[in-house]
Amino acid sequence: MFAPDLYVGARTGVGDGHDGGCEGVGMTGRRRSLFGRGAVRDPADRTDSVPHAASERPVVTAPGPVTALTIDALGRKCPIPIIMLAEQIRDIPLGAVVAVLADDPAAYTDIPSWCAMKAQEFVHSTELPRGGWALYIRRTL
Repeated sequence: MFAPDLYVGARTGVGDGHDGGCEGVGMTGRRRSLFGRGAVRDPADRTDSVPHAASERPVVTAPGPVTALTIDALGRKCPIPIIMLAEQIRDIPLGAVVAVLADDPAAYTDIPSWCAMKAQEFVHSTELPRGGWALYIRRTL
């Protein structure tokens, strides 16, 4: 009834699609480094150009800044450390630093994201000797 190449989403040849082969639009810059051009046939040829979370935010081992408040969320799972931070950050003056002690891996990534969403400054993090992290947040609003 219908020709196979008339179906929606049917591929008509090599090079068409979003890689810009036949569309006249080529990938440049960051898009090319992230997605490359074409499929990788051999896993040994694959280069992983996307940075890992650990390389995006290196762990600083220097002592943290003087804190106005320390929130001990060790042993608590997310979102509890963020809820504790959101409730208590209002009690410190603007420009002061809060330290959140957490050992949940989700808190290590969620607290910096929360800071970006709520316009607070994520200062840095340090590893704790017995596991977990001290995450430092400066109150800006």
